[in-house]
Amino acid sequence: MSGHGFHVHGPHDHELEHAASGGHDGHGAHGADDANGAKDGGMSMTSKIAVCTAVIATVGAIFSYMGGATQANAGLYKNNAAIKKTEASNQWNYFQSKSTKQALAEFARDTATDDTRRQGWQVKVARYEQEKTDIQAAAKKLEDDSNRWDAQSEEQMHQHHRWAQATTVLQVSIALAAMALLTKKKWLERGMFGVAVAGLAIGVLAAFHI
Repeated sequence: MSGHGFHVHGPHDHELEHAASGGHDGHGAHGADDANGAKDGGMSMTSKIAVCTAVIATVGAIFSYMGGATQANAGLYKNNAAIKKTEASNQWNYFQSKSTKQALAEFARDTATDDTRRQGWQVKVARYEQEKTDIQAAAKKLEDDSNRWDAQSEEQMHQHHRWAQATTVLQVSIALAAMALLTKKKWLERGMFGVAVAGLAIGVLAAFHI
């Protein structure tokens, strides 16, 4: 209250002015700073883990997509290999048919009593021989194509396994991040980063077909 030109402060007024001016008590100020620092440090850890978890989850989604794509490619390539192998088998059956016809033509040539007929059968024998050569070349090419598709399928499956391993490791890292957020344990945070790095390393191996 005021009277005769001066103001008398009560205890409550004194505290309000003290708080408004930021306080002159060194111990109280340091205590508030320590509390704010601890709070800011906790938020920093939480924010850092949250951001890292989002990044890891995004990379994990990409790895998962790549794993699915390589698995689909492996199945497609394996199917192509089977088709080429069937075509090669058909060519070899065709080759066998021509061999049979050639054998019959040779028999007819050898048993022919007329030179003209013998010459005619010889022409057929030569034709069958040429056809067999062409069919054999086609069959071997189809077999090579089948082996190539088979090898590519195996390579894609190996890459698929790498992507799957990388995705699994990143999922473990995300689980560690959740535990670190709940417990505020620094060793769990470090474990999260370590496992995430391992997952990224496996992803690099997958990208380079290693």
